[in-house]
Amino acid sequence: MDTGTHIVMGVALAGLSTFDPAVQNDPALFHAVFAGTVIGSHAPDFDTVLKLRNNATYIRHHRGVSHSLPAILLWGVLVSSAIYAFVPEVSFLHLWFWTFLAVCIHVFVDLFNAYGTQALRPISKKWIAFGFINTFDPYIFGLHIVGIIAWILGANPSYTWLIIYTILFLYYIKRYMDKREIVNIIKEHLPDTIDVVTSPTIKHNEWRVAVTTTDRFYVGSVIDGHIEIVDEFAKIPLPDSTLMDIARKDKNISAFLSFSPVYRWEINEVEDYTEVRFIDLRYRSKSYYPFVAVVQINEGMEIISSYTGWIFSEYKLQRKLYIGDSLL
Repeated sequence: MDTGTHIVMGVALAGLSTFDPAVQNDPALFHAVFAGTVIGSHAPDFDTVLKLRNNATYIRHHRGVSHSLPAILLWGVLVSSAIYAFVPEVSFLHLWFWTFLAVCIHVFVDLFNAYGTQALRPISKKWIAFGFINTFDPYIFGLHIVGIIAWILGANPSYTWLIIYTILFLYYIKRYMDKREIVNIIKEHLPDTIDVVTSPTIKHNEWRVAVTTTDRFYVGSVIDGHIEIVDEFAKIPLPDSTLMDIARKDKNISAFLSFSPVYRWEINEVEDYTEVRFIDLRYRSKSYYPFVAVVQINEGMEIISSYTGWIFSEYKLQRKLYIGDSLL
């Protein structure tokens, strides 16, 4: 989810914590828990600081180690301990529990969008992305704002948030059913379908889809239950060549391949170098595929430039390659 939604979820959890008699009867503990749930709800995304290093490091590790099983435990302890240092008179056990729960909920809700997480590390490095909740969902965010306003106006926080989260639970079930129906529609349309990656948009009735079949990739949209294929590409295995071996060892390409499950590739010969480009098919926007990885290799089989990340025009991509990823 986006940062704003994670924060309002932290506020909601603070409201739910008043079901705990210890929190309800101790104002100091309540305020400590409030801080713990809000900070804990955002803590796994502190890895955004990796962007300061370079895109490759960020893409390879964002929602990876920071969202793993050991990290969930560590974030809970670190955040609650830091708060406890300022209010040692409160119950650490209760503070830790609600803070830890906030971290768990952060990682849990991140599983439902198209980006996903590596939540099962170190057991598995597989990306888990259910793809039926948008990264920013106006319904989810809006319900939280309604709950916050009701709380400010004097509504009982425990029951206010219990009602809202019951509604959200039903909403998640509905979105899951929506996705299942879309997948069934696609499989009827393309019987040799192997996998379907869904990406809900901010519009409730519109989804982006990337479909893998036995020999092709299809990219399209599903609006009100009607599928429209807008692009299709032959499914071509990566060639066994020195050029491709060098490309795959580049940090930007390697990071892209560790993250993207559905992509196509192309090789373009330029005057004094060869460009190898990988294109993620999940995020088509206005006829453009903005998430890419590109490496330029000269005639001596040396990498002269590379880049991975979100880019929305060819001009900006070539400028990034010219400047060099290390300077971004």
